[in-house]
Amino acid sequence: MFANMNSHPLLATKPILRQSLFWMCAAALLTFIYGTAYKSHWLGICTVLMLLPVHLCYYYVLSGPVLNRLFLKEKYLQTLLALALCLLLAAVLYRLVEIFISDPFVYQYYKQQDASFTWAKLEGTWHTQLLSPTDFVNAVERSNVVVWIGIALKFVLMWIERREAAFQAELNVLKGQLHPHFLFNSLNNLYAFSLASSSKTPEIILRIANVLRYMLYECSAEKVLLKREIDILRDYIDLEQMRYESRLELNLDITGGIGTQKVAPLLMFPLVENAFKHGASETIGTPWINIEINANDRRLVFKISNSKSDVARTVANPPAACGAIGLKNIRKRLELLYPGRHHFEWFDEQDVFLAELELSLLPSPTPDRS
Repeated sequence: MFANMNSHPLLATKPILRQSLFWMCAAALLTFIYGTAYKSHWLGICTVLMLLPVHLCYYYVLSGPVLNRLFLKEKYLQTLLALALCLLLAAVLYRLVEIFISDPFVYQYYKQQDASFTWAKLEGTWHTQLLSPTDFVNAVERSNVVVWIGIALKFVLMWIERREAAFQAELNVLKGQLHPHFLFNSLNNLYAFSLASSSKTPEIILRIANVLRYMLYECSAEKVLLKREIDILRDYIDLEQMRYESRLELNLDITGGIGTQKVAPLLMFPLVENAFKHGASETIGTPWINIEINANDRRLVFKISNSKSDVARTVANPPAACGAIGLKNIRKRLELLYPGRHHFEWFDEQDVFLAELELSLLPSPTPDRS
C-alpha cells in the first residue's frame, strides 16, 4: 500500500500484505465502534462491510491521483482543491450508502427486535436525509478517520523509504569513489609490467579482475564476510608487492578468529591503498608498511602504519590531506553504518603515519540515518 511494487516476487507481495493488514485493522476498529454503538457486534460488522467500499475508494483516490500526481509534484493549490472535492464527494457517497443500504438494514434489525421501534434519522425523503446537517457532519467525520490514519502512515513510510534511498545513494557514492581510484593505480602498475614484458602480467590481470569483481558485485551487500574482505586485501597487497619486490618491507599480522563475522565492505581497503600510494610510493630508500588485524566475535581491530615520504617530512602535506578521498570516505561511512559502535583515528608523526580502526561486530539496532 505504501511502497512501489518491487520486481522481486517476494518483495512484490509486501505492499499487498500491508494493505490487507491495514484494512483488517481498520475494519476491526470500525466494528468495535459501530458494535459498541449498536450494542451488537454482528450488526456492527455488517454495517462496516456495507460502508467499507466508501473508505477504500476515498483512500485510493487520495493516495493515488491526489498525492502522487499533485502533492508530490508540488502542485499545492490543485492539491487543496482536490482534497476539498474528495472530502465532499466521500461524505455524499457515505450518506447515500447509509440512506439506501446500511440504515434500512439497521432499522430492520431493530424492528425485528421491537415492533414499535422508530428511527427519526429515516424520516423524510432521501433528499431530506442527505441534506440533514447533523447527519452530514457525522458522515464527514466517520468517512475521514480511518482514511487519514492510512494517509498518515503512507507519509511516514514514504519518508522512511526516501531517507533509506538517500542513505543508500550516499553510501554508493562513497564506495563508487574507490573504484576509479583503485583502477587508476592498478592500470599504471599493469602498464609498467607490460612494457617490461614481465611474466607476472597475467597474474596481475587476474588479481585486478578479482578485486574489481568484488567491488562491483559483492560490495552491493550491506555486509560481507570478514574473511572475504581480508582475502581481497591480500590480493591488493600482492599486487603492490609485485611492483615493489624486495624494496618494500611489509608485515601483515592477522590474529584472533576469522570465522563467520560480517563487516561493511571496503572500510579497510582505502587505508591500505593510501599506505602504498602516499607512503611506499613516495619514500626514497626502503619503505615499510605494517598491518595488524585482530578479530573475534565481538570486535574487529585494524591498525596500519607506514613510512612517510621524504616530501611529507619537510612540507606541510600530511597523508590525511593526500589521502583525503579514502580517509573522508571511511569516516563518513562509519558515521552512517556504525554510529556509536566504532573508533577511528589517525596519527601524523614526523616519520610515520598510523591509522587505527575498531568496530563492534555485535548486532545493533538500525543506525540513525537522519
